[in-house]
Amino acid sequence: MAINTYRQASYATSAHTLDQLMPDTGREVAFAGRSNAGKSSVINAITGQNRLAKISKTPGRTQLINFFPVNEDVRLVDLPGYGYAKVPLKLQEHWAETLGEYFQQRQSLTGVILIVDIRRLLGEYDLPMLDWCESAGLPVHILLNKSDKLAFGARKKALSQVEKQLTYTNQSVQLFSVLKRNGIDELAAVLDRWFFEPDEEGLNEEKK
Repeated sequence: MAINTYRQASYATSAHTLDQLMPDTGREVAFAGRSNAGKSSVINAITGQNRLAKISKTPGRTQLINFFPVNEDVRLVDLPGYGYAKVPLKLQEHWAETLGEYFQQRQSLTGVILIVDIRRLLGEYDLPMLDWCESAGLPVHILLNKSDKLAFGARKKALSQVEKQLTYTNQSVQLFSVLKRNGIDELAAVLDRWFFEPDEEGLNEEKK
């Protein structure tokens, strides 16, 4: 599939609770990450739409699960950002419980794109996300975003460090830069594989 496939994405709805989610049919890939990792910007980059996922200068603004269908069977999902201290504790607890159930129960969830600021690498909030995905049998593809902020050697070192931390079979990582438009083709290839070739990898077997 060409990147143009994802340019067809459009906003459908947002959910605060699991009963507000879109019907659990077809396939969806969730985008997760810290509040300031550039998650919404990544979604806009892969879809070629500057305003599809709302971007704010204030971290922690994405506090709903946002759905962006590409077609009637395929969806991109923007999850609430995590790790922002100013988000009320009650809301943090709500999302921790809700997202845990989402990963375990959502049959249409095919994989997770985890966005990480390359200058932070995998932090205390990212590692539990990887554990959640592993326990749910979900593949994870990590984007080391904002790679343009580091020199070539530092980028390669960061990539190598994260690769050594990955212990789960279905985990992978790449460099990414929204600003420089680097890594979009590689990300599109991962999405294509998860959306259009799921049977070849036996995805979601542990959820069935």
